[in-house]
Amino acid sequence: MPLRHSLVTRLLVTSVLIAIAAIASTAWLATRTVTRAISQEQGRALTDDKGVYDMLVTYAATHADWTGAPALIQQRAAKLGRRITLMTEDRAVIADSGSGPSLRTARPSAAVDPLNLDLSLTGGSRRIDPRIAGPFLVPPAERARLRKVADDDLNCLRKMRIDGKIGTAVNGRPTLTVTTPGAVLDPQCTQLADAVSPTEEKALLSLERLASRCLGLDPGPFILKIRPDFTVYTGKTDSPIDVRQRPTAVAEELLFATDSSQSARINGCVEKSRRTLLRPYVAPPALLFVTNPTSPSDPFTLSRANTVRILTVTGAVLLATIVVTVLVGRRLVGPLRALTDSADRHVPAAVSTKDEIGRLARALNDSAERRDQAEAQRRAMVSDVAHELRTPLTNIRSWLEAAQDDLAPTDAQLLGLLHEEAVQLQHIIDDLSDLAAADAGTLRIHPEPIYLRDVLTQVVDSHRGTAADIELTLRVDGDPVVTADAVRLRQLVGNLVSNAIRHTPAGGSVTVSGSSAEITVRDTGVGISPDDLPRIFDRFWRADESRSRATGGSGLGLAIARKIAEAHDATISVESTLGEGTRFTVAFSRR
Repeated sequence: MPLRHSLVTRLLVTSVLIAIAAIASTAWLATRTVTRAISQEQGRALTDDKGVYDMLVTYAATHADWTGAPALIQQRAAKLGRRITLMTEDRAVIADSGSGPSLRTARPSAAVDPLNLDLSLTGGSRRIDPRIAGPFLVPPAERARLRKVADDDLNCLRKMRIDGKIGTAVNGRPTLTVTTPGAVLDPQCTQLADAVSPTEEKALLSLERLASRCLGLDPGPFILKIRPDFTVYTGKTDSPIDVRQRPTAVAEELLFATDSSQSARINGCVEKSRRTLLRPYVAPPALLFVTNPTSPSDPFTLSRANTVRILTVTGAVLLATIVVTVLVGRRLVGPLRALTDSADRHVPAAVSTKDEIGRLARALNDSAERRDQAEAQRRAMVSDVAHELRTPLTNIRSWLEAAQDDLAPTDAQLLGLLHEEAVQLQHIIDDLSDLAAADAGTLRIHPEPIYLRDVLTQVVDSHRGTAADIELTLRVDGDPVVTADAVRLRQLVGNLVSNAIRHTPAGGSVTVSGSSAEITVRDTGVGISPDDLPRIFDRFWRADESRSRATGGSGLGLAIARKIAEAHDATISVESTLGEGTRFTVAFSRR
């Protein structure tokens, strides 16, 4: 055997390359990590104390400028032992808790703007800080009327035996919250949602005009209407539920649209207009820097002594790798050559040791015994796959050739036939992919506690269209919770239900039942003969010898169902009587 093909040579080269790669990667990673840690220290400082951002956003939302911010920054910096710097967007210093390196080119920790919050820091979904009152602040003299409306709504709810409580929003407006568990606001008791004070009415009118201008609507008797909670509706100013008689093209497109893109455009204009109204009432946007009080020093210096030490250690590691690889390789080559000779001659290998080589020899001997059986199964599998794929491919080719020869019109019917055959091919390929993953042990299962009723309901609802003439019923005891992968469990039950529907004549019934211990799918179909029951979970097997897809599907559904059940440590069994029906049972493990 040439030296370059020797196992020892390949093992030696592989080990040396691995050692070089590991050493070089470790050195690069260490240097890179330290360098990045230093260069990005200023940018990551905010992660250590998110409270700095929250403090400044709170201040900016309630003040029109940064006059009082320096005192807050000095106090927080002294507590954290950090340098906190606040700059305008053009890098002019507003406040700085201490001296240090220039930050004019540094990356800011965050941008402080209560009208454009950083959602990655707040963890919320609102871009505009709800604590900004601005022109929507209700004066104390106007709050009494709104409070009376809130009291009326609360009394209305209590008449319906729903309790609630009245609070106060940031702008002084009363709020009504339902406290009865599971209850919601009744539409008859929501006068507070549309009640506005004179101050709010004036501010909302300005907001409506700005939003209408943003959307390209002419201000007039019909404009965009906005409630105090900034939800949007359309209508004439004197009757919000009226419909405009002759809207312009732009107005008609926006005001009568129901798709999400137009809704997003309307909400975007409302949010933009809110920012315009609120901007004079909040502090201007600023850049926040949270850094160390002093500049970090150079983490290390690669001196001559350090260089020699690194080279010495690297050489020692390489030498040790070479010596160990040669010794181990020689020890492995002898038994492996013996195993190779046995495999070439197709004779049992001698088992002389109890280590890994001995286990390999025993595995080779066992595989030889199973070779003929595996080959027979492989041939049957190839034949089945070829049969399943040949029919739709032949149909597609025949129709296409007929269309090329002008023997068949290229119309919607032909396209429908071709699409149906292509869908059948994709279905077979997807099923084969799932089975291949199960055989390889890579079928993805993510078990978690799920409500069984929800899963079975989804399966039953999705099959009602194909069960038009069959009574499809769901029965679940209570609201059981099982530990399973919801997606795979739906696939399992769906295969059983579709199989039951396929073999149940019109007027029959299919019943899906579930509990914490098992799932059953029972039908009143044609049933399965006792001779066929042991084979129903085999791949590509059908009870009818004609192998028709009209009654047999792809022949893979039950095989996939069994694999999914095994992946969940569950068992699947079947009981059937010819002419009376079939019952499939999936029993969960009680561990």
